[in-house]
Amino acid sequence: MLQSILQIRQTPALIGIDADPGTYSISQPKADVNITTTPGEWDIQQFKPELTIDQSRAWAAYNGGNMLEMNKRIYSGIQQLYLQGIAKRVEQGNRMMEFFKPGNTIAEIYGTDTEPNSFPEMRGPASYDNVDIHFETRSPTINFRPAEVNIQVERHRPEIEYTRGKLDIYMQQYASVQFIPPELNV
Repeated sequence: MLQSILQIRQTPALIGIDADPGTYSISQPKADVNITTTPGEWDIQQFKPELTIDQSRAWAAYNGGNMLEMNKRIYSGIQQLYLQGIAKRVEQGNRMMEFFKPGNTIAEIYGTDTEPNSFPEMRGPASYDNVDIHFETRSPTINFRPAEVNIQVERHRPEIEYTRGKLDIYMQQYASVQFIPPELNV
């Protein structure tokens, strides 16, 4: 006798998982560098030498010089000439008081006084040192301003982006149980 067999078929459940990881994107723009340079500067001032020649004393010795100086010399000379004239008259008077001494006659005292009184010297003294020469030099003025370098850096923050991954969870296959009964021959 043949036994009947009950068939049981079982199908397991399958879960499908589809996952992609997330991604990071990191970028950083380059920094902006701005460099400016102010050049150095020289400031040099050079002065011409000065030559001064003063010939006023030489001209005074040649022709008396200017009117003011010449008048000063004449007036100061007249005062001295006046004093000399008074001294000469006093000396002649003293000699006249002693007319009895030999050589003190009127003819000898006043007869020899025939030279005119000289006019005071209106010119300055002559000398090889009447010309003054003065030479002046000045050292140059030098100023220096050093160069300046100005550096400005503008940095940029990093740019970070995150892109999410995906995660799909689904039922790929459902579980099942199938019972197959035996065939019955009636």
